[in-house]
Amino acid sequence: MIKLGVIGTNWISHQFVDGALSTKKYQLTGVYSRKQATAQDFAKEHVDTCFTTDDLQAFVSSAEVDVLYIASPNRLHFEQAKAAIVNGKSVIVEKPAFSNPAEMEEIIQLANQKKVFFFEAARNIHEKNFQKVLAELPPKNQVKGAAFTYMKYSSRYDEVLQGKEPNIFSLAFSGGSLMDLGVYLVYAAVAWFGSPKTVDYFAQKIVTGVDGSGFAILRYEAFDVLLHHGKTGDSFAKSEIYLAEGTLELDGVNAIQEAVFYNRKTKETSFLELEKGHANPLYEEAVDFAQVLMHSDEQKWLDTYESWVELAREVNLVLYELRKKAGIVFPADKKE
Repeated sequence: MIKLGVIGTNWISHQFVDGALSTKKYQLTGVYSRKQATAQDFAKEHVDTCFTTDDLQAFVSSAEVDVLYIASPNRLHFEQAKAAIVNGKSVIVEKPAFSNPAEMEEIIQLANQKKVFFFEAARNIHEKNFQKVLAELPPKNQVKGAAFTYMKYSSRYDEVLQGKEPNIFSLAFSGGSLMDLGVYLVYAAVAWFGSPKTVDYFAQKIVTGVDGSGFAILRYEAFDVLLHHGKTGDSFAKSEIYLAEGTLELDGVNAIQEAVFYNRKTKETSFLELEKGHANPLYEEAVDFAQVLMHSDEQKWLDTYESWVELAREVNLVLYELRKKAGIVFPADKKE
């Protein structure tokens, strides 16, 4: 069993722990929070006994944990992941893992040196249906473009309207719509089509200085991909991939449950045979991470792991370039 430690006690941490425990490959052995009582309350919802602490150094150096799931505010990911890796722990870092390419590269190199693993918890790429769409896509020369949408109103935006600055909408904590929701769209584009040649980003900034919503354009050799995301409203638009013979319509790219191909030539409609996803949307990524952690001596899983790392690196660079286009600068960028 993999001894799992958790940094961050919000709803996503509960969801990941539930998903991980349901795989029967992990056991929750440690929880860190800035407040001991908070760590204890979190642990009690999942296990009878568990190591809890408000001392980060004691946590990352504890023999009670093998791998740490980090779901703290974005800005804190780098220092916490670094502290864990230095102490020989593998890390699963909630997306977006790091604020910029400099942080990403340092963690990747450090993990390699310490012979541990760094995983970015970008759940959509680990879902079987995401991989089925990838398998169905024709060669890139038959792709004519794509448009992906993920826009969901955040209750935290109500706090912004009240004059507050929650972490997810704070420059200081590397927040904003692109980092929180747009990352799913960038992952889909880069995983399916590769890295773009150039990018542009038209962001709607809110009073805190981050992007509340925006349109990004990823330009490839012979087609463009439009990404529309936001946390200040709701969109019910489908996502589409335009192909030489027709259009592939998806109900989304963050969690695909339906895919329909409209053939322009035959006028026929066909549905891709997809699987019903697990009740917990983080289950499949937890399974994948466990496979690497438990079979680290098998080349198959090492190659798979390396492909995830390279994808994470490329996505992080695209996010960074998009932010630069929109003039969105995080305090974390100034350390570069």
